[in-house]
Amino acid sequence: MLRLLLGVNLLALAVALVLASDVLSWPLRYVELAVWVEPLLLSSLLLLAMLRNALWRIPYVVAVVVVIGLVALQAALLADFWRFMGFVDGGWSSLLRAALLAAMAAALMLAYFDLRADALSPAVTEARLQALTARIRPHFLFNSLNAVLSLIRAEPKRAEHALEELAELFRALMRDNRELVPIADEIALCRQYLDLEKLRLGERLRVLWQIDDLPGELLVPPLMLQPLLENAVYHGVEPATEAGEIRIAFARRGDELQIVLENPVVPGGAHAAGNRMALGNIRERLALHYDLEARLEAGEANGVYKVTMVLPCRN
Repeated sequence: MLRLLLGVNLLALAVALVLASDVLSWPLRYVELAVWVEPLLLSSLLLLAMLRNALWRIPYVVAVVVVIGLVALQAALLADFWRFMGFVDGGWSSLLRAALLAAMAAALMLAYFDLRADALSPAVTEARLQALTARIRPHFLFNSLNAVLSLIRAEPKRAEHALEELAELFRALMRDNRELVPIADEIALCRQYLDLEKLRLGERLRVLWQIDDLPGELLVPPLMLQPLLENAVYHGVEPATEAGEIRIAFARRGDELQIVLENPVVPGGAHAAGNRMALGNIRERLALHYDLEARLEAGEANGVYKVTMVLPCRN
């Protein structure tokens, strides 16, 4: 719906530019067009939302013809109403012109959605998700092995236990990462990873979990939080001379799940540069899973680097 609203209004802006006598009169022409375009657009969206179940059950080509026909019919009826009220002049030709313009706009938007659907076909989306997840694994393996290697000589028993945990982690990593997983599994994987890092960093790494009435069956993308925790450890705790605390908070807000991750900022560190790849990777995976329904924000304030992720709640 958001793309339809923006797309049709952009078309109206383009038409207003063509009709305007000069650039200064362009906004006025757009406002005049909007008086006709917006009621038609909103009424068409309402009608199509009411008919969506019926449209899904018929062949695609037939549905396209039906949608274009309905939009054209609504445009003609609206133009006839404006003519009846005395706001516009013209005969049947004006009604036909309104219907044709609306049909062309509907056809352009449907063509855009068709191209977008091809670009985001299941095969392409799955391949992209696999590629993005594959980028995380080598970095994750490198850091985890370093944590174990630091213990082999000094504390072989703890190193053996760490290797067992690492094996469990990689059993989870070898799963199919194209599907959403229960958030309880994602939290368990993150706890295992942080346990490995604690073996290496000891008391310097402090972790505070805040989970408020979070149903474990909520589904989230796999390996969504672990790369952010890895960057929080690497940039916010490891370079510091004193202990650093990482805070992970989960909260459900209506139909949305909010996840907040905070870590200290070490003066002189290159936090933003090092974190950019993980943030970009996760943003792209969220877009592939949720489109416009999810968002990821990050920034530094008062010596704390904060990442906020908002996802739609799905069971």
